[in-house]
Amino acid sequence: MSAQKPWLISYPENVPHACPANPHKALVNVFEDAFLRFRQKPALTNMGATLTYGQLDERSRQFASYLQHQAGLKPGDRIALQMPNVFQYPIAFIGALRAGLTVVNTNPLYTPREMEYQFKDSGAVAIVIVANFAFNLEKILAHTSIKTVIVTELGDQLGGLKKTLVNFVVKRIKKMVPPFHLPGAVPFNKALEQGAQKPFQKIDHRPEDVILLQYTGGTTGFSKGAMLTNANLTHHLVQFGSVYDAHIKEDDICIVPLPVYHITALFGLIFTLSRGLKDVLITNPRDIPAFVKELRKHPFTMFFGLNTLYNALLNHPDFNKVDFSRVKVCLAGGMAMQTVVSERWEKQTGVPILEGYGLSETSPILTINMVGKNRQGTVGLPIPGTEILIADSEGKPVPLGEAGELCARGPQVFQGYWQKDNREVFLPGGWFKTGDIAQMDEDGYFRIVDRKKDMILVSGFNVYPNEIENVVASHPKVLEVAAIGVKDDHSGEVVKLCVVKREASLTEEELKDYCKENLTAYKRPKYIEFKTELPKANTGKILRRLLREVEA
Repeated sequence: MSAQKPWLISYPENVPHACPANPHKALVNVFEDAFLRFRQKPALTNMGATLTYGQLDERSRQFASYLQHQAGLKPGDRIALQMPNVFQYPIAFIGALRAGLTVVNTNPLYTPREMEYQFKDSGAVAIVIVANFAFNLEKILAHTSIKTVIVTELGDQLGGLKKTLVNFVVKRIKKMVPPFHLPGAVPFNKALEQGAQKPFQKIDHRPEDVILLQYTGGTTGFSKGAMLTNANLTHHLVQFGSVYDAHIKEDDICIVPLPVYHITALFGLIFTLSRGLKDVLITNPRDIPAFVKELRKHPFTMFFGLNTLYNALLNHPDFNKVDFSRVKVCLAGGMAMQTVVSERWEKQTGVPILEGYGLSETSPILTINMVGKNRQGTVGLPIPGTEILIADSEGKPVPLGEAGELCARGPQVFQGYWQKDNREVFLPGGWFKTGDIAQMDEDGYFRIVDRKKDMILVSGFNVYPNEIENVVASHPKVLEVAAIGVKDDHSGEVVKLCVVKREASLTEEELKDYCKENLTAYKRPKYIEFKTELPKANTGKILRRLLREVEA
């Protein structure tokens, strides 16, 4: 069979493959257009409260003004946002963009060690952090360049009695806010009040400006900041819209349960707001009973999720009480959908789950299944304007149908990793090497076969053994360690440690406690096996592959 050509043709009939022209030079322009068009419409709903597009416009302006006038930040400065899905996130995100800043998305559940690494690597000079995790910031703030600290409580933007009640319950009843001491920190609402005293100064936004550092493991090694520009994200809105605009209307309601610090949820939020939809922000999707109750309140039409979330909902006894009569689009990404989950979901709701594929580095979508053209078990077709190349180890195309590394070109592909050597990231011609192994069917549908090297995918999050091993190896009673991924019905994969003891007194509980102190929950090992030795190559390199084979 002949070698394949880069894939950009032979889409199903009536599906566009060329990327339409991009009318915007900056993401800020997209939001400002939406604020003008949909000013009186509801934009966001959270915990029973609602913000209109006009209110989101006003408050993001106030936040931008605070950053410019009170905080003295300049275009290009980095600001970390470390919050779950609450109103404060989109206010701060849009406000930061209006002030010309670069947003550094940060997982609120990061340990102090992980926070310090990301803040130092990005050079962040400001942060907006939810109070629940401010005690972690206190531990590492002095080791970073952060000078402006803005702290918010979960209910701050809910207004009136609801704000007071939510903050009281979270802090006093549920005891979810450990004590912290951050001298000079400014409450989020006070920052808006101060920002309202002066108009923010509009700046000249350029397509090439880096507006988002989306941290990811990349294709190898430790977490890196994927540089996404105005051009990347505005073009991506056009790409996605060319496929899905025909299936949505301005009065649609989208459920946003995935955390917006994750690129998939963030892009979904940007897209739906650009189209005038109402987004229902789910602050804690792990609370499935409360999540199901929330779903029953809204006649939603769109849903962004991933396999573990779809599966958890299906297994809740009240899920069959949710009204799916208006649902049109259910999208999935971040991890492979299990066939049994897809089939159960479609049988119970009448709506198929449309699976796609992408990465933080690609804004994020490269391929996606389309309404009426879904093929279960695949990640769909290239999104319009995207070229896909399946390459061998030398970067050359493999024969059609054979597996190889998926490489991509398109306007949504990032510029490289922040302050890193990017020479090994791209093939000649600008092809981004995703590190994932894929196959292409004869009619252009793609299947993800495996992940290159040793990456572990836990509930849609990249987990790299190097980081886990470095942490565990620092335990004084550990001699050698290898981290591998093992299959898990709930999260796709979980981390397993294979450990050679330095001291015989080391216990599994002791090591798990150590990991809890130094690793975010999804990176912590679920299983630990103590061994007398680990398999090694002649060079002394530990062979994780052999451990995985034994596990399988």
